[in-house]
Amino acid sequence: MAQRTDGRVERGNQTRRAILGRSMQIASVEGLAGLSLGRVATELRISKSGVFALFGSMEELQLATVRAAIAVFVEHVVTPSAEQPAGPGRLWRICWDWIGYSRGRVFEGGCFFARVSAEFDARGTGPIRDLVATANRDWVGFLEATAGEAVETGSMRGGTDPAQLAFELNAFLDSANLRSLLHGDDTAYDRAAVAIADRLRAVATDPADVPSPT
Repeated sequence: MAQRTDGRVERGNQTRRAILGRSMQIASVEGLAGLSLGRVATELRISKSGVFALFGSMEELQLATVRAAIAVFVEHVVTPSAEQPAGPGRLWRICWDWIGYSRGRVFEGGCFFARVSAEFDARGTGPIRDLVATANRDWVGFLEATAGEAVETGSMRGGTDPAQLAFELNAFLDSANLRSLLHGDDTAYDRAAVAIADRLRAVATDPADVPSPT
């Protein structure tokens, strides 16, 4: 009995992962509004009732999709830099990994959060908008905290404003993602890398801490 139960649980977990994997890709291109229980069921060739049984509602599927995308983003952009020492080199690694995540189309629609943030930025409150807004704040806050650590260690000039630097780095990245998607211009990522490297070298106490983007 235990083996049969464990087998059902594992099959359910596999189905849930498959649903969220497809849902993230759809939402990265069409936004969360592009999701529906029926569409996901049809594309994965499973029953709509099976999708409903796992998520219970369209809103819960959308929330679970955002949470899954956060985990993917952390895996590709946040975690790889964890072992690097605090400093402009670590900020560079984070931005470089973000460029790779967007340019490499981890999500078919480029940056998942750029897409869903544009979808929900002008809407009122609600659990989905709140989760998207929190994800955005956490990302920029992570950049700011990383910059702040660099200032504290003395590897970045003392007059550097971590919040301003985080804003600028995020703007370079968002611009590259948008231009790549809208104009099919992947050289935007190269331009963003050059701009980010120049900005970090300008505030680094040792500009050699920032690798060349070429």
